[in-house]
Amino acid sequence: MRVISHLFYRIALTILCAGCFLFASKANAQDLKLWDNKPAKDWMTDAYPIGNGRIGGMVFGGVAQEHIQFNEISLWTGDEDETGAYQAFGDLYVKFTGKDSAATNYHRELDISKSVLNISYALGAVNYSRQYFCSFPDKVMALHYKASKAGAYSAIIQLTDAHKAIITGNNASLQINGKLDNGMAYSATARIILDGGSVSVEKDEKGVAQLNIQKANGFTILLSAATDYSNKREDKWKGEDPNVKVKNILAAATAKTYPQLLTRHIADYKSLFGRVSLTLGSKISTYSLVPTYQRIINYKKSGDTGLEALLFQYGRYLLISSSRKGGLPANLQGLWNNSTSPPWRSDYHSNINIQMNYWLAEPTNLSECHYPYLDYINSMRKVKTESTAKQYPGTRGWTVKTENNIFGGSSFLWNTPGSAWYAQGIWEHYAFTQDKKYLKTFAYPILKEIVEFWDDHLKRRADGTLVSPMGWSPEHGPTEDGVTHDQEIVYDLFTNYIEACDVLGIDKTYRDHIASLKEHLLMPKIGKWGQLQEWETDRDDPKDTHRHASHLFALHPGKQISAIKTPELAQAAKVSLLARGDASTGWSMAWKMNFWARLLDGDHAYTILNNFITLVGGAGVDYNEGGGIYANLFCAHPPFQIDGNFGYTAGVAEMLVQSQTDEIQLLPALPKAWAEGTVQGLRARGNFVITNLEWKNSKITKLSIKSVSGGNCKIRVSNTLKAGTANVKSSTQDKAIVYSFKTMPGVTYSFIANN
Repeated sequence: MRVISHLFYRIALTILCAGCFLFASKANAQDLKLWDNKPAKDWMTDAYPIGNGRIGGMVFGGVAQEHIQFNEISLWTGDEDETGAYQAFGDLYVKFTGKDSAATNYHRELDISKSVLNISYALGAVNYSRQYFCSFPDKVMALHYKASKAGAYSAIIQLTDAHKAIITGNNASLQINGKLDNGMAYSATARIILDGGSVSVEKDEKGVAQLNIQKANGFTILLSAATDYSNKREDKWKGEDPNVKVKNILAAATAKTYPQLLTRHIADYKSLFGRVSLTLGSKISTYSLVPTYQRIINYKKSGDTGLEALLFQYGRYLLISSSRKGGLPANLQGLWNNSTSPPWRSDYHSNINIQMNYWLAEPTNLSECHYPYLDYINSMRKVKTESTAKQYPGTRGWTVKTENNIFGGSSFLWNTPGSAWYAQGIWEHYAFTQDKKYLKTFAYPILKEIVEFWDDHLKRRADGTLVSPMGWSPEHGPTEDGVTHDQEIVYDLFTNYIEACDVLGIDKTYRDHIASLKEHLLMPKIGKWGQLQEWETDRDDPKDTHRHASHLFALHPGKQISAIKTPELAQAAKVSLLARGDASTGWSMAWKMNFWARLLDGDHAYTILNNFITLVGGAGVDYNEGGGIYANLFCAHPPFQIDGNFGYTAGVAEMLVQSQTDEIQLLPALPKAWAEGTVQGLRARGNFVITNLEWKNSKITKLSIKSVSGGNCKIRVSNTLKAGTANVKSSTQDKAIVYSFKTMPGVTYSFIANN
């Protein structure tokens, strides 16, 4: 391959280092706003979420009263034995006084390109505006109020605690200091910074402290919350005093001006969000001129590729907002929850849900947002090893139950393949980043522990076949040996462990032992009506439309079944999917998008996508009612479950780029509806970044791939391309063109259509 000149190489690297800002500027030009012309009425369906990975709020945007329900992601009941539940923290109310006239020109908008929420309206001749965000670098929620008239703001500020702790006031602050029944201490403070006017502490009719603002030009509220949770078992899960922590956070934040806080927040957020840009179609859209809820309704009539792209980016927004380095992973509701007894505890469900939350992290260039999940797995190891030894005497390693908390406590059924599915996330971070230090010091010890569990737990049959004993195909069917779901996950675990040993050049004897076990695992079977069997016994019902399709793990997120490499099994998976049907709960439809993408059927994936973008109302739990999205784009299971949002984003990424085999497939499942488009910033395994991919008439016109770590690169495309460098080998395979070439670290390789 022709080596790029030294000067050009340095210039190219400089440009690429600024790549995220380039993508950010493109993203800003896109349709990246949710908006409404009225305040929210319901927490789950139409309030807008903001968050910094640790604290978050659901914003209602009322005129006479602002209501922000807030959370801190570590506020949990339970312990190492009892699961408990994720808890609502409290509510912040801003009650405006002297506002009798009706508001006009009301606008409530969440700009996900900046992670900033804006509200504006007029009361008479006075224009009012609010701007909200949650800052990761400064660890606060900032709420900024302005008006066009001096002295326009008089308001009562109230803070409530979901656990009824006493609210105290001091100068221009309200404080919560409490303790849960499990001994967890928690604290929150809302501090007011005035622009003119006055503020005083007073008591309401029940004697609870509140703040009274009189005739202010404007004001800012800085809110922070914390618990004494630490993810270290050796410290008994206890860390810093939350009251001290909150005081220090607010002291640092109040030393900065509001514009400084805003600038720092946007720069931090864009450094992540701005890495990926997506446009589907070239037409100038007017769809975003109507409120988002109406846009969802209109989608069924006229289509809206801009809404499809917005929902893709919304998943990335939600992950950045609920999963940041140093914190806990996103739970069933991310970090947003208004209940002390939420559905399914708002927990870490191990039979797909927490894993599904992170399918998008690496492909959509949010590797740092993966860390909380990886750290969570690491923090649970000692507790899980002890509980596993009690349940399965004589086994090494560890596994998990279905419901899990932040202390290692769990409940419901044992989910033996759960930890092996966790291990897939541990491996995938290496597969995308190629970070050998991480693989050796962090990932490998965890992988080996889980492999050892299965080495001991697998049942050896007389004919040498290895089966998972007494498994369950979540969440239905009998409990018996050799369930396909279990077998496929163990196959995935063993495959990744073997590759880890090969990369590190270690543990060859045990590596070969596991390779032998892998060869003897019971493999997926094709049944009497051409389906992929869910159980070893051929009992699948072709009329079964259950929301879970657990036996298709090997298709996605696994890599055992491939439309190219194992076409017979892929066809059987397709038969099973057709029988399951297209409509289902929200997260199930998102998973089906990923299945159809892996089957290289973009139009069927798009059918599921179209079903997913259905406006749903109400807050009930009804598996049979069908899922979709709420007016705020939250996924409706129903009720709200965030894994559907994350799974949708992952599904769109799979339709555009796949890399689970030894090659990068570009536009592998492109639907007819996306005949034209561009995407920048998606990542592929091997540490490759698709810095630019443009297509027209369903054919690639421009392609640029950055090799971050170097090594061999192989790409599969549907039309011939002209390489910008020499020594690119090409071949035709299965009506596709495969290009292979060696790469240098940090260099970008470009191709254009060969017209």
